[in-house]
Amino acid sequence: MGTQQRTPPSEPLRETLELLLARADDHQPSLPSGLDPESVQGAPRPERLPRRAEVPLLDRPDADPNALPEQRWGVIAPEGSEGDALLRAIAPLVEHRARQQDAEVKIYRVRPDMDAAQAVTWRERVYRDERVPAEERPRYLLVLGSPEQVSFELQHVLAQGAFVGRLHFATPEGTPDLAGLGAYVDKVLAHEHSTEQAEAADVLLYTASDESKATVQGHQLLMEPCRKMVETRWLPKQLARRLQVLRGEESEALPRVAGAARSGVLLSVSHGLGAPKGGWASAEKQRARQGALCLTPELELTADTVRQLPFLPGGMWFCVACFGAATPRKSAFHAWLSMLAKQKLFPGRPEAVLGNLPQPGEPSFLAALPQALLANPLGPLAFVGHSDLAWNFGFAHLDNLSESRASRILSALEVLAKGSRVGVALDALMRSFRDVNDSLMSAYQERQEALEEERPDPTDPKRLGYLWMLRNDLRGYLLLGDPAVRLQFRRATR
Repeated sequence: MGTQQRTPPSEPLRETLELLLARADDHQPSLPSGLDPESVQGAPRPERLPRRAEVPLLDRPDADPNALPEQRWGVIAPEGSEGDALLRAIAPLVEHRARQQDAEVKIYRVRPDMDAAQAVTWRERVYRDERVPAEERPRYLLVLGSPEQVSFELQHVLAQGAFVGRLHFATPEGTPDLAGLGAYVDKVLAHEHSTEQAEAADVLLYTASDESKATVQGHQLLMEPCRKMVETRWLPKQLARRLQVLRGEESEALPRVAGAARSGVLLSVSHGLGAPKGGWASAEKQRARQGALCLTPELELTADTVRQLPFLPGGMWFCVACFGAATPRKSAFHAWLSMLAKQKLFPGRPEAVLGNLPQPGEPSFLAALPQALLANPLGPLAFVGHSDLAWNFGFAHLDNLSESRASRILSALEVLAKGSRVGVALDALMRSFRDVNDSLMSAYQERQEALEEERPDPTDPKRLGYLWMLRNDLRGYLLLGDPAVRLQFRRATR
């Protein structure tokens, strides 16, 4: 049925905040000792957005989420000539989706660089225009363009109620790469027109073998529970055809094993590459390497490695690593790390990780590795990764950081393995985000009411900090690729 590698019992985990980021020059963790959990006390309250922007919008809750005729598919493109060129490049995909849903594809044009409040306003006034019948409003939304053309803030706001993915390909100089966009469209059309269908997914679980605290925790708290779930439930129920677990000496085999997978689902935990000790020599070098994976102390997985190599053909990759999907201009953790720098209460220089963000005047950017994979005809159909610093909170229990909460990520993988579209899988993860966000905002409300009524603060500052960290960690995940793609199974939902 499958092959797997069992891991010997490990030492009990110590509660620390671990960051999945390594320096590009020596592959050493950027925060080798982690951070004390006490450091989260006093973390700043998230920005309050108008109209409860992060509450899900239940558009057509009675409809099959995978049925395009019921949910519809649309495109968000930048204004101007660059947006026109992007739309021309995906015209065959637009025509294909129009035939599938038996309706014209709705195309939205948006202004550049919206902040969160502007994104909420656009969603309310344009996307949710009362004059448009709910059944004609597309729930699947493909964003075209760079983060400067269509902001991350708009993508995140829309993802609370819609299935949203982004496509953008750039040259080393940072200009749009229309050839890469066309290659992705060709791959999706070939995949969806193919008559070859698998019985079930190949599942590949990969943990980098650097033995850092962050990856050891990732293996124990995420990979081991996932392995047990696949072995005990997925394989017997034929949700998976084969399971392969790579760690230790086998970790160098990732490119070969991923190249042989068919209808594959890959979950990986590793450090993402960040700036070397002296900083990036240029913005071009940063765009080329930041967010690439540190597989071993000597080996990297970069865009150049996979540009023409078979790697998870027709599959899906869920990547847990700092900046695995993108690097923002400003981190959600910026204010907190700056606060730690001023307090000087914790070892090392935790604020130094902010040096991985673009220099003043430089834009946000998508990581080169997923761009190369998505443009590769023998690469995956979609990539889910982090667009900020990635911590261990996404798969740890809030009340005990040494206890697993792998179900948050495993729920998204299970949706994929059952044949649903990848946008639905990301929404499974965003539900966890929305639950945590509601808990956090309720706690702040309790604190405010106690202050106004001159009562003692009823909130636990440490737990409040944990909620804040988990909220921002989950919020950072981003879908790259068409949100309507899915693995092709004979038993897939329609």
